[in-house]
Amino acid sequence: MFLILFILVGLALFASSIPEIIDLIGTRSKYGGCYKNERGRRHIVVCGHITYESVSHFLKDFLHEDREDVDVEVVFLHRAEPDLEFEGLLKRQHTRVKYFQGSLMNAMDLERAKVHEADACLVLANKYCPDPDAEDAANIMRVISMKNYCEESRIIIQLMQYHNKAYLLNIPSWDWKQGDDVICLAELKLGFIAQSCLAPGFSTMMANLFAMRSGEPSDDMQAWQNDYIQGTGCEMYTETLSPTFTGMTFSQASELCFVKLKLLLLAVEVRPDDGGDTKISINPRGSKIPANTVGFFIAQSAEEVKRAWYYCKACHEDVKNENQIKKCKCKNFIGGMMVHSVLKSQQIGQHITTDGKPVQPNGVAATKSGLQPPPTAVAKTGSPVKKSVSMKEESAPEIVPENPRAPIRQDPMRNGHPVIVQPASDFDFEKTEMKYDSTGMFHWTPARSIDDCILDRNQAAMTVLNGHVVVCLFAHSDSPLIGLRNLVMPLRASNFHFHELKHVVIVGAVDYIKREWKTLQNLPKISVLNGSPLSRADLRAVNVNLCDMCVILSAKVPSNDDPTLADKEAILASLNIKAMTFGDIITNIESMGDSKDALNNMGDTTVKRPGPIYGTNVPMITELVNDSNVQFLDQDDDDDPDTELYLTQPFACGTAFAVSVLDSLMSTTYFNQNALTLIRSLITGGATPELEIILAEGAGLRGGYSTPDTLSHRDRCRVGQISLSDGPLATFGEGRKYQDLFVASLRNYGMLCIGLYRLRDAALTTVDATSKRYVITNPPFDFGLLPTDQVFVFIHWNKRQSTSQ
Repeated sequence: MFLILFILVGLALFASSIPEIIDLIGTRSKYGGCYKNERGRRHIVVCGHITYESVSHFLKDFLHEDREDVDVEVVFLHRAEPDLEFEGLLKRQHTRVKYFQGSLMNAMDLERAKVHEADACLVLANKYCPDPDAEDAANIMRVISMKNYCEESRIIIQLMQYHNKAYLLNIPSWDWKQGDDVICLAELKLGFIAQSCLAPGFSTMMANLFAMRSGEPSDDMQAWQNDYIQGTGCEMYTETLSPTFTGMTFSQASELCFVKLKLLLLAVEVRPDDGGDTKISINPRGSKIPANTVGFFIAQSAEEVKRAWYYCKACHEDVKNENQIKKCKCKNFIGGMMVHSVLKSQQIGQHITTDGKPVQPNGVAATKSGLQPPPTAVAKTGSPVKKSVSMKEESAPEIVPENPRAPIRQDPMRNGHPVIVQPASDFDFEKTEMKYDSTGMFHWTPARSIDDCILDRNQAAMTVLNGHVVVCLFAHSDSPLIGLRNLVMPLRASNFHFHELKHVVIVGAVDYIKREWKTLQNLPKISVLNGSPLSRADLRAVNVNLCDMCVILSAKVPSNDDPTLADKEAILASLNIKAMTFGDIITNIESMGDSKDALNNMGDTTVKRPGPIYGTNVPMITELVNDSNVQFLDQDDDDDPDTELYLTQPFACGTAFAVSVLDSLMSTTYFNQNALTLIRSLITGGATPELEIILAEGAGLRGGYSTPDTLSHRDRCRVGQISLSDGPLATFGEGRKYQDLFVASLRNYGMLCIGLYRLRDAALTTVDATSKRYVITNPPFDFGLLPTDQVFVFIHWNKRQSTSQ
């Protein structure tokens, strides 16, 4: 009887607890467990702004089929549970993606996600947040928490504002050399736009290079679209050069890669003579390639780039089809082959660049180099050593012409070779005046008050503005700072001569510009018009029809009510300019006498010209917040509203840019950190770690007295655009092939061609620089050229200077 009573009481108590038990079980999150790496794969932890949109874009690029051996599991750590749409994405990718609910500020949650074992930790930013500084502060706190938990963690973070990069330097365990990196969206976005001011369309080309896209042409598309889309399939890859390249100059190696292997070699890693860290040298001239050098290529896939490692003179010299260049038996005898290659490679290079005809050598002697261990593969990203980038040329001996001119005074020997300098009066001026910043990378001027740079409408109209850059800026007096310095600094790089700098005229609210002025006061050739970018009178006053580029930016915070209206001012300004006519007020610009300097003429495709009669021909680039709004920029395109940004006509033509294209940089940086270093150097005009520390002080650019060392920093490559309508390369526009142009430019001028900027309407046979053009990245070797084509090139600064003298 007692047992029966005991059982009945026990059942009653249990029954009363059932709701509580169910409640406990029901409230336990299915995203609360711990990460278990059962298959021994590497994993990364992704945190920060985690939504369905941000994650889907990230995974689309990170898990792209063109990436080689992406055997990496992605672990997301976020405070909230995923919504229904997000949950569906996680289920579709369940073999490669895991999601855990937790906080980055909690060490227990970091333990659950195995942050200390992760290959890297990626922090995503909300690009559309109302307060960029608060967003950056929150993400920097996440970095502090992770570094406090595990100092050795490799962290890649997105930041909105450039000035917030300085706070990362305050974290004791933050180490650029161990793979930690920051992708500053404002710096890169405005840097891309700045480069488009120098070479229209270059922002589109670079954005497509670091994004993983298939690039498959279609019969349903127009011819120009197929040309463009084939180029979008190109990406940037790294690969070790085979022993056959040892001892060649960069020009010889680049030509061999393009002609024989159908690869575009952009840059190589160079190890300094003092044994310091390797640096990336873009289109270097004169130096020989040592053994086991890593090259940076533009190609369609990682598989194609392997040809550079497999290529063997003994086995592949007679191979006509580049697809047949595979690993050969000689690779079993690399040591012997290396010695053999050192003896033979100079003969190969000589034969390539001269068609077997002897020429006078132009390059420094190759130094003996012992075999070094092969570099880490791109996909293996443990903690690579941070590389610095240099676009500086290697000094080469001058070739003495058959009929020498009058002797030119030469500076004392530098690097063992004479250097041509300016006349004595100019050189003394450089010694006594501070014309460059303390690093020698940018033009500098003593600080000026904004009041000295403000123009009213009448003053602007009286100023003869031509070949300048107009910045149409929408901002309230309290709008978040966008960092205009990042737009102007690339236009003030020291590898431009002072007279080549384009004047920058900012049209906008002075109250806002005053808040930015501290970062602009030391940069020369800047004017401000206190007006509205929507005012046609203001636009006429600054001669918008005669500008080299009109940049339309907005610093206003997007409204939470309707995000699609975030670009309303930018779109209205763009349509307003296109609707303007200038026929009744246009003034004839007297063109200067034609220079005999071939290289100077080749680059001047957009200056000293009469302005366009219709606003539709004004060169323009519009920054968009919302990708879908690109459909409103061009009225003559038939883009579907759901078309991806990179496939739309304005983006293909280089007239639109959106910050969303920078999302791909997170994946690119993880797989190949050097690619980001290379991109940053190209986009910023030569920003260095030393400059980052100076700017972190908050006092702006510091001037420096010119020394041989700082003046040598001017001698670096830059992006240029060359016309095939006239000049010494005009003959290549008459039906010649792209390979002919590539080889001739490299041999005769040391210029590396990387793509074309072609008129969309092929029926036009006369040059009209303001007609719509589209970008063709790395065209095929047999691609036909037109006289109206313009060519994207990397130009040697020193070559241009010495030729003009």
